[in-house]
Amino acid sequence: MGLFGRKTEAAGPAARHSVSLDGTVHQVSQTVDCIGDSCPRPQLMTKKAVGVMRAGDVLEVLVDNPTSMEALPPMCPGLGAVHLATVKDTRCWKVYIRKD
Repeated sequence: MGLFGRKTEAAGPAARHSVSLDGTVHQVSQTVDCIGDSCPRPQLMTKKAVGVMRAGDVLEVLVDNPTSMEALPPMCPGLGAVHLATVKDTRCWKVYIRKD
């Protein structure tokens, strides 16, 4: 794999799981793993994933780059999506986005 080799961008249906955000349980329909990636790749992968989602679907984006984590929520309105929450995990941030 080269410098810009592709890793699995999104997990399949087996990765579906529930997450509780502010007391509301959401079903995560897709996860995008951007751990180890820097700008603009996490933003591009998020845009691509939201583009193929159905209304109401929730996307989980895993990022370990602070700049990328901060850039995702402001781009949601332009994608027709809503930023639900950003949760700090032990090795990354988990950004939750719902398509409207």
